[in-house]
Amino acid sequence: GLFLGCVARVADVETLSASIFVLNRLGYAVHVPPRQGCCGAMHAGLGEPERVRAFEERNLRAFAETRVDAVISTASGCGAALKNYPQGFADRVRDISEFLSEADGWEESGIAPLAEKVAVHEPCLMRNVLHCQGKPYDLLHRIPGAVVVPLAGNDQCCGAAGTYFLTQPEMAASLLADKIEAVKASGARVLASSNIGCAMHLAAGLRAAGAEIEVLHPVTLLARQMGFDKNQ
Repeated sequence: GLFLGCVARVADVETLSASIFVLNRLGYAVHVPPRQGCCGAMHAGLGEPERVRAFEERNLRAFAETRVDAVISTASGCGAALKNYPQGFADRVRDISEFLSEADGWEESGIAPLAEKVAVHEPCLMRNVLHCQGKPYDLLHRIPGAVVVPLAGNDQCCGAAGTYFLTQPEMAASLLADKIEAVKASGARVLASSNIGCAMHLAAGLRAAGAEIEVLHPVTLLARQMGFDKNQ
């Protein structure tokens, strides 16, 4: 079962489609419950527990309508929020990179080479809550020819942090500046991040700095090398 999220379903449809593409290629059937909604992460951060509970109940009903073995999230923020749902549901929640890194069926996946350096940004929630920050590396290492390196300073927040970049713009800008310098120093032409908020924040900073570096989800990059085309 694929969890869409709020921001991702508007700003990162490519990653959602790429995830379905890769899962299907490996032999998994993917269900997208139509009545799902916001995970409640931002409302939890803003101290609105009643709204969080309402979102939780909606999503539990939506996914109960379809029997699935796993609930897949492509955004670490949503994944962390879903892990706080009741145990029977939370136990099935998996980050897409975590799920795919342990999946079978790669022998016939047909991954094309990519002669590029890829820097990996590790979102705070993936490092500190989901504890699966190594899984995107496992996926990217499947791409022949790709040089995969961690972004320097991965133990430091990029400044996005849910709504933090809106409520604390000066501090967020300072944290972002450090990340932009680290990306430029890496020599990478591609930056992979598993959080849509972080990715948008970093991409905006790179555009402002005049750096022509693409920011995308690790699964999207992998899917492209497997033949995925968002325009088809």
